Amino acid sequence: MREAYEPRLFADDGAVRRIGEGLIARTLTRPDWTHEAHLAACLYILLERPEISAERDLPDIIRRFNESVGGVNDETQGYHETITQVYIRGVRAFLARTDAGLPLVEKVDALLVAEEGRRDWPLRFYSPERLLSKEARLAWVEPDLSF
Repeated sequence: MREAYEPRLFADDGAVRRIGEGLIARTLTRPDWTHEAHLAACLYILLERPEISAERDLPDIIRRFNESVGGVNDETQGYHETITQVYIRGVRAFLARTDAGLPLVEKVDALLVAEEGRRDWPLRFYSPERLLSKEARLAWVEPDLSF
């Protein structure tokens, strides 16, 4: 479960905001939409875009972005509901124990090296079969391990 993982960190607050706003405006390129970008955008939205409800609005924001770069959101590819909702919970938990006075980039970079920032973090709560199922991609499914 613990894969080798060296996250790509962000240079400054502007780089984080560019990802967050680029996702919302659908101006990012597909190569910009990395694992790190997913987490940076989530943290940015939670902290700096209070008019956006991450749990409610982020799914459609991601779906629209995927489509804008030629992606497809269906039962085998594109947007994944359970993974998105698990990471939103993880980012919220991370922020709850993080110094609110840190600059945005320091929060994002700390998240990326924290447990919640790991690519395999959801597998602490889900078996691969459950997490990678069609049902989990299309709708929230409860963890089958622990949470």
